[in-house]
Amino acid sequence: MIVLGIDPGSRLTGFGVVEVDGPKETVIEYGVLRLDKHGSHQLRLKEVYDRISEVAARVHPDECAIEMPIYGRNPQSMLKLGRAQAAAMMAVLNRDVPVTEYAPKEVKKSVTGRGNASKEQVWYMVRAILQLDESKDAMMLDASDALAVGLCHAHRLTKSGSSKKHTGWESFLRSNPDRIAE
Repeated sequence: MIVLGIDPGSRLTGFGVVEVDGPKETVIEYGVLRLDKHGSHQLRLKEVYDRISEVAARVHPDECAIEMPIYGRNPQSMLKLGRAQAAAMMAVLNRDVPVTEYAPKEVKKSVTGRGNASKEQVWYMVRAILQLDESKDAMMLDASDALAVGLCHAHRLTKSGSSKKHTGWESFLRSNPDRIAE
């Protein structure tokens, strides 16, 4: 199964594509769409739509997972973020790819064991889970967040029916010894 994960933003949108074959998770590609050079918000939305459409055409995802905007202090920023999410969703929905939304805390908990993990902790765990080489990796936090969204979805699909809950970081590590890089 191929999962396209998206971390939408009106200035930076991260994307990550993960192939899941049983317990094996492999990165296909990831990146960040830099939207500042596209001037108006409307042109940025078009760029999100066009570039995510290109990724979907190239990798043929079976599923798409996207982080949903939950809260913000500035209503205008939240509106722009919601529009960027909608543009990304439409890009994959127009290719008949199902989309699932995840709250940021759910994504963080899925990959780190903590719903309040920092972006740097998510970045570290995504690299460890996917065995990305630190010395060659120039991944930005938005790309690692997108990969985390994809991993969250893959974990939910492969472990559906499991009622196992983790009570903290130590419990998560004990339950997932295969996800710890040495």
